[in-house]
Amino acid sequence: MGPERRRRRPAISCILCRRRKIRCNRGTPCSNCAKSKSAACVYRDAPPQPQLQGPSADPTSPEAPSLTPSTSGASSTIPIPTHSSLPTTTSSTAVSVDGQPPVSHVRPSKSQTSSLAEQQRSPPIPAPAATSTFTKTSRVDTTTVDFAGKVYFHHEHRLPGQPEAVTRSVTHKRRLFGQSHWVNAIGLLPDLFEAFEHVMRDKASKASELEKRCKALGRVIKARRAPAWPCPPTPELPARAVADALVECYLRTSEALLRVLHIPAFTREYEAIWDVNSAAPDPAFLVQLKLVLAIGASNYDPAFSLRPWAIRSVYEAQTWISAPEFKSLLGIPSLQTSVLLLLARDATGIGEDMVWASAGTTLRMAMYLGLHRDPAGIGPRATTPLLVEMRRRLWNTTLEIALQSSMDSGGPPLITVADFDTEPPGNFDDEQLMCPPGDEPPTPKPANHFTQTTAAIALRSMFPQRLAIARYLNDLASRGTYAATLAHDADLRAATKTLNRRLHACRDPAAGGPPPALCLRALDLLVRRYFLSLHLPFFAPALTEAAFAYSRKVAVESALRIGRTVCAAPPPGAEPAIEDGTSRELDGLLARRATSGLGLLRTAAVQGFVVIGVELTTLLREEEGLGLGVGVGGGGPELRPDLLAALEDFSAWTWRGLEAGETNTKGYLVTHTVVAQVEAMRRGLGKEDLARYVMQAVEEGVERCLGLLEGIVAAGEGDTPGSVGMETGGPAVEVGVEDWPYMMPDSLFDTAGGEFSNWFSDGALL
Repeated sequence: MGPERRRRRPAISCILCRRRKIRCNRGTPCSNCAKSKSAACVYRDAPPQPQLQGPSADPTSPEAPSLTPSTSGASSTIPIPTHSSLPTTTSSTAVSVDGQPPVSHVRPSKSQTSSLAEQQRSPPIPAPAATSTFTKTSRVDTTTVDFAGKVYFHHEHRLPGQPEAVTRSVTHKRRLFGQSHWVNAIGLLPDLFEAFEHVMRDKASKASELEKRCKALGRVIKARRAPAWPCPPTPELPARAVADALVECYLRTSEALLRVLHIPAFTREYEAIWDVNSAAPDPAFLVQLKLVLAIGASNYDPAFSLRPWAIRSVYEAQTWISAPEFKSLLGIPSLQTSVLLLLARDATGIGEDMVWASAGTTLRMAMYLGLHRDPAGIGPRATTPLLVEMRRRLWNTTLEIALQSSMDSGGPPLITVADFDTEPPGNFDDEQLMCPPGDEPPTPKPANHFTQTTAAIALRSMFPQRLAIARYLNDLASRGTYAATLAHDADLRAATKTLNRRLHACRDPAAGGPPPALCLRALDLLVRRYFLSLHLPFFAPALTEAAFAYSRKVAVESALRIGRTVCAAPPPGAEPAIEDGTSRELDGLLARRATSGLGLLRTAAVQGFVVIGVELTTLLREEEGLGLGVGVGGGGPELRPDLLAALEDFSAWTWRGLEAGETNTKGYLVTHTVVAQVEAMRRGLGKEDLARYVMQAVEEGVERCLGLLEGIVAAGEGDTPGSVGMETGGPAVEVGVEDWPYMMPDSLFDTAGGEFSNWFSDGALL
């Protein structure tokens, strides 16, 4: 008998490297083939499909990924048109494994190589064309674009003969974002960003040099605003008239949707602050009050004139809450402060893109306090109506922040409806909960009676459907088939219609009058943001594939509605927002919050802007392709005026953001460039003339930004807390904390007909 034949190891190098007997890094193409400029970098064997572990790997689960891509109409592998596809590689192609940051080389161990040989049973897969980004050694294909640093778009493993998959995640600056993050929208405008980056990288370009000066000025402004760390709380408050206006702004906007405070109790302590005969105020209440004022400051005036003072207030609260006395801070007041701090960071743009991480701490603090268990089941500790309702309200708000931060950050929500049994808040006005001990507990008002808690109850009624969408977009196990997208759309639509009917019943004057228009518009904006994020992954395929036309319709109509709510210019003579205790121009408060702060409103607006820009450029290309002619003298059909107006509004809105204190100019420059590109296409300019037109627009935009920032620096913005007058509300509070850096990352930057025009609009419900 001859010697035992050794089992042959699988070939893991490309064919050319194997033939030349040189080491292969197994890239696509590998480094050797890239150096030799060979287009024949082909691998003989295909890697095995990855095996998922855990409950999500159950093939019967609706969210379980399919290891063999389906060829049905509900497949998650969707064709993307050339002109609006994911950006092609501009500098390098990286390999990513399971959505992790790209790596250039992975060397398997002997045991892993043996496992590969044993698992490899499928026939070899033909090599793709040289221009494809198909990566045979990973689950995802990766393309890159140079915009604000490398942005890596990961889309699922694709087999030859099947359409390309939609983007599933994005890696940028060492962070991984799911589909709900606004950065995914960058992939819809590859041509624009390529041209924009070309101008910025051109050393001879005037725009490039001016943009560097803008960045330097932005750093100066941000440094002036940031106080020293740690920043102990102080009793310094705005003048009484200004403070009253800020409290009113907060109560009419943030508190109307996200219940944190018991307003009568808060008002009583607030009045005592200004009473010279009262005792020294509680330092913990002063911290809460300054956070309330900081949130209100983002709505106070279009220029956000109190931004430096609001930023300091947030720093003080962060210092206070970072104290090492953990157990003493474990209580309802401390949880209220934690929630207000998250809302204030979002409103002032301080570490807003890290709120998702901090929200996890707040959620667990609430669980430590037992807020995830309904008060009816935790014994005698929660017996008074006030305490019962405050626990339910705070848990409701904590859930909402966890969900919204998940959507903003593109991170998984990390909570399910099975993790709590707390009932929604009751339909009470706050005064009802002031009953003395021993009295008959109050009865919730009927569902058709609008109270101070009705809007929060409305959010909770749609929580399961919205949570399912966040998990569908951002969870690792989700594969996002179109059938699943339509199912989530139907669920949210049904929940919205049910809520719509409930709010419509509140219009009866006998039941307290109609709901405030501001609450209705805020709810409308929030719902449309979920529809937009849900359908955005299929928006690009919908531009050429009729099977996804519904996603195109939903995305465009949602984007238009968001633009009208967030980006419309406020009417003249609308400042200050509150005068003599009476609300003025409430419709502009949402727009001011979107202009001054970040978070939900701004990310929704960015997504909407991209959809409108892509829709307009697509329509122009379609007209040109049909030979209809575009431009002033072309005689072709006119574009939708609402789309053009929305695009102009988006550009003007980003400029107002700079005027309100935003220091990152790229948001304005990109929107300004898109407007110029659309205008050039409407004029029918050729490729070279269009490029010159866009380059000129970029240079003009940078010059305008530079002039604005130079004026802010010259005026000394950030050196003082504002010209509103400051008063002392109590003794200074010193808090000792460990010296750790406070993170201030760079800031990001009614159509006629159809059912979308009716939801929550102007109080005119279905």
